[in-house]
Amino acid sequence: MKALTTIPAPIIHALVAVAGERAQTRFWEFFVANIRNAHTRRAYGRSISDFLSWCEQRGLASIVDIEPLHIGAYVEILTRSHSAPTAKQNLAAIRMLFDWLVTGQIVPTNPAASVRGPKHVVVVGKTPVLDPQEARALLDSIDVTTPAGLRDRALIALMVYSFARVGAALAMKVEDAYMQNRR
Repeated sequence: MKALTTIPAPIIHALVAVAGERAQTRFWEFFVANIRNAHTRRAYGRSISDFLSWCEQRGLASIVDIEPLHIGAYVEILTRSHSAPTAKQNLAAIRMLFDWLVTGQIVPTNPAASVRGPKHVVVVGKTPVLDPQEARALLDSIDVTTPAGLRDRALIALMVYSFARVGAALAMKVEDAYMQNRR
Protein backbone atom coordinates (compact mmCIF):
# COMPACT_ATOMS: atom_id res chain seq x y z
CA MET A 1 0.00 0.00 0.00
CA LYS A 2 2.94 2.30 0.64
CA ALA A 3 3.88 2.11 -3.06
CA LEU A 4 0.55 3.64 -4.01
CA THR A 5 1.18 6.68 -1.82
CA THR A 6 4.42 7.44 -3.67
CA ILE A 7 2.58 7.89 -6.98
CA PRO A 8 2.15 11.64 -7.61
CA ALA A 9 -1.43 12.85 -7.85
CA PRO A 10 -2.32 13.26 -11.55
CA ILE A 11 -3.46 16.60 -12.88
CA ILE A 12 -7.13 16.36 -13.81
CA HIS A 13 -8.43 18.08 -16.92
CA ALA A 14 -10.73 21.06 -16.26
CA LEU A 15 -13.68 19.56 -18.19
CA VAL A 16 -13.58 16.51 -15.95
CA ALA A 17 -13.00 18.46 -12.73
CA VAL A 18 -16.12 20.56 -13.33
CA ALA A 19 -18.22 17.39 -13.63
CA GLY A 20 -17.60 16.52 -9.98
CA GLU A 21 -15.67 14.15 -7.78
CA ARG A 22 -17.43 11.00 -9.06
CA ALA A 23 -16.55 11.95 -12.63
CA GLN A 24 -12.91 12.54 -11.66
CA THR A 25 -12.68 9.17 -9.93
CA ARG A 26 -14.34 7.37 -12.81
CA PHE A 27 -12.08 9.16 -15.30
CA TRP A 28 -8.90 7.93 -13.58
CA GLU A 29 -10.35 4.46 -13.07
CA PHE A 30 -10.72 4.27 -16.85
CA PHE A 31 -6.95 4.48 -17.25
CA VAL A 32 -5.94 2.48 -14.18
CA ALA A 33 -8.54 -0.29 -14.05
CA ASN A 34 -9.80 -0.56 -17.61
CA ILE A 35 -6.65 -0.33 -19.76
CA ARG A 36 -4.00 -2.90 -18.84
CA ASN A 37 -1.37 -2.21 -21.51
CA ALA A 38 0.94 0.69 -20.61
CA HIS A 39 1.46 1.71 -24.25
CA THR A 40 -2.29 1.77 -24.92
CA ARG A 41 -2.82 3.71 -21.70
CA ARG A 42 -0.26 6.32 -22.78
CA ALA A 43 -1.65 6.61 -26.32
CA TYR A 44 -5.27 6.84 -25.14
CA GLY A 45 -4.29 9.35 -22.46
CA ARG A 46 -2.66 11.58 -25.07
CA SER A 47 -5.65 11.21 -27.43
CA ILE A 48 -8.20 12.03 -24.75
CA SER A 49 -6.15 14.92 -23.38
CA ASP A 50 -5.89 16.44 -26.87
CA PHE A 51 -9.62 15.98 -27.41
CA LEU A 52 -10.57 17.54 -24.07
CA SER A 53 -8.26 20.49 -24.73
CA TRP A 54 -9.89 20.94 -28.14
CA CYS A 55 -13.34 20.87 -26.50
CA GLU A 56 -12.26 23.41 -23.91
CA GLN A 57 -11.02 25.76 -26.66
CA ARG A 58 -14.48 25.50 -28.22
CA GLY A 59 -16.13 26.74 -25.03
CA LEU A 60 -17.52 23.50 -23.60
CA ALA A 61 -17.86 23.74 -19.82
CA SER A 62 -17.96 20.07 -18.80
CA ILE A 63 -17.40 16.57 -20.12
CA VAL A 64 -21.17 16.08 -19.70
CA ASP A 65 -21.79 18.76 -22.37
CA ILE A 66 -19.96 16.86 -25.14
CA GLU A 67 -22.25 15.74 -27.96
CA PRO A 68 -21.80 13.66 -31.13
CA LEU A 69 -21.47 16.88 -33.14
CA HIS A 70 -18.35 17.85 -31.18
CA ILE A 71 -16.74 14.44 -31.57
CA GLY A 72 -17.59 14.26 -35.28
CA ALA A 73 -16.09 17.72 -35.88
CA TYR A 74 -12.95 16.76 -33.95
CA VAL A 75 -12.50 13.55 -35.96
CA GLU A 76 -13.04 15.48 -39.20
CA ILE A 77 -10.38 18.04 -38.26
CA LEU A 78 -8.05 15.28 -37.08
CA THR A 79 -8.47 13.42 -40.38
CA ARG A 80 -7.22 16.49 -42.27
CA SER A 81 -3.99 16.71 -40.27
CA HIS A 82 -3.30 13.04 -39.45
CA SER A 83 -3.59 9.64 -41.08
CA ALA A 84 -6.87 7.70 -41.02
CA PRO A 85 -5.52 5.07 -38.56
CA THR A 86 -4.50 7.85 -36.15
CA ALA A 87 -7.95 9.42 -36.33
CA LYS A 88 -9.55 6.00 -35.81
CA GLN A 89 -7.36 5.34 -32.77
CA ASN A 90 -8.32 8.71 -31.27
CA LEU A 91 -11.99 7.97 -31.87
CA ALA A 92 -11.59 4.54 -30.26
CA ALA A 93 -10.07 6.14 -27.17
CA ILE A 94 -12.90 8.66 -26.93
CA ARG A 95 -15.52 5.93 -27.44
CA MET A 96 -14.02 3.73 -24.74
CA LEU A 97 -13.81 6.62 -22.29
CA PHE A 98 -17.46 7.54 -22.79
CA ASP A 99 -18.52 3.88 -22.57
CA TRP A 100 -16.75 3.78 -19.20
CA LEU A 101 -18.43 7.01 -18.12
CA VAL A 102 -21.85 5.69 -19.18
CA THR A 103 -21.46 2.49 -17.16
CA GLY A 104 -20.37 4.63 -14.20
CA GLN A 105 -23.48 6.79 -14.64
CA ILE A 106 -21.50 9.99 -15.20
CA VAL A 107 -23.05 10.68 -18.61
CA PRO A 108 -26.43 9.31 -19.78
CA THR A 109 -25.34 8.18 -23.26
CA ASN A 110 -22.13 7.73 -25.23
CA PRO A 111 -21.88 10.67 -27.65
CA ALA A 112 -19.12 8.90 -29.59
CA ALA A 113 -21.19 5.77 -30.29
CA SER A 114 -22.85 7.23 -33.40
CA VAL A 115 -19.72 8.91 -34.82
CA ARG A 116 -18.15 7.09 -37.74
CA GLY A 117 -14.43 7.14 -38.21
CA PRO A 118 -12.61 7.68 -41.50
CA LYS A 119 -12.47 4.77 -43.90
CA HIS A 120 -9.12 3.03 -44.08
CA VAL A 121 -8.51 -0.06 -46.20
CA VAL A 122 -5.13 -1.79 -46.32
CA VAL A 123 -4.69 -3.32 -49.76
CA VAL A 124 -1.00 -4.14 -49.58
CA GLY A 125 0.83 -4.81 -46.35
CA LYS A 126 3.96 -2.90 -45.39
CA THR A 127 6.03 -5.99 -44.67
CA PRO A 128 8.06 -7.01 -47.73
CA VAL A 129 8.13 -10.70 -48.62
CA LEU A 130 11.45 -12.30 -49.46
CA ASP A 131 11.66 -14.09 -52.78
CA PRO A 132 13.27 -17.57 -52.71
CA GLN A 133 16.71 -16.31 -53.81
CA GLU A 134 16.77 -13.62 -51.10
CA ALA A 135 15.69 -16.15 -48.46
CA ARG A 136 18.42 -18.56 -49.56
CA ALA A 137 21.05 -15.76 -49.49
CA LEU A 138 19.94 -14.73 -45.99
CA LEU A 139 20.09 -18.28 -44.64
CA ASP A 140 23.46 -18.97 -46.30
CA SER A 141 24.93 -15.80 -44.77
CA ILE A 142 24.45 -17.08 -41.20
CA ASP A 143 27.55 -18.62 -39.60
CA VAL A 144 26.58 -22.18 -38.63
CA THR A 145 29.88 -23.09 -36.93
CA THR A 146 28.52 -21.97 -33.55
CA PRO A 147 25.46 -23.17 -31.64
CA ALA A 148 24.05 -19.61 -31.73
CA GLY A 149 24.42 -19.54 -35.51
CA LEU A 150 22.63 -22.86 -35.88
CA ARG A 151 19.86 -21.62 -33.60
CA ASP A 152 19.50 -18.34 -35.50
CA ARG A 153 19.44 -20.10 -38.86
CA ALA A 154 16.80 -22.58 -37.69
CA LEU A 155 14.62 -19.83 -36.24
CA ILE A 156 14.89 -17.56 -39.29
CA ALA A 157 14.23 -20.50 -41.63
CA LEU A 158 11.13 -21.39 -39.63
CA MET A 159 9.92 -17.80 -39.78
CA VAL A 160 10.59 -17.49 -43.53
CA TYR A 161 8.87 -20.72 -44.48
CA SER A 162 5.94 -20.49 -42.06
CA PHE A 163 5.35 -16.71 -42.27
CA ALA A 164 5.25 -16.74 -38.45
CA ARG A 165 6.33 -13.87 -36.24
CA VAL A 166 9.10 -14.40 -33.70
CA GLY A 167 6.72 -15.04 -30.79
CA ALA A 168 4.67 -17.54 -32.78
CA ALA A 169 7.80 -19.29 -34.07
CA LEU A 170 9.18 -19.63 -30.54
CA ALA A 171 5.90 -21.13 -29.34
CA MET A 172 5.75 -23.72 -32.15
CA LYS A 173 6.16 -27.45 -31.51
CA VAL A 174 7.49 -30.06 -33.91
CA GLU A 175 3.92 -31.24 -34.54
CA ASP A 176 2.99 -27.77 -35.84
CA ALA A 177 5.14 -28.18 -38.98
CA TYR A 178 4.11 -30.68 -41.61
CA MET A 179 4.76 -31.29 -45.30
CA GLN A 180 2.06 -30.57 -47.85
CA ASN A 181 2.72 -31.07 -51.58
CA ARG A 182 6.52 -30.84 -51.11
CA ARG A 183 6.15 -27.58 -49.15
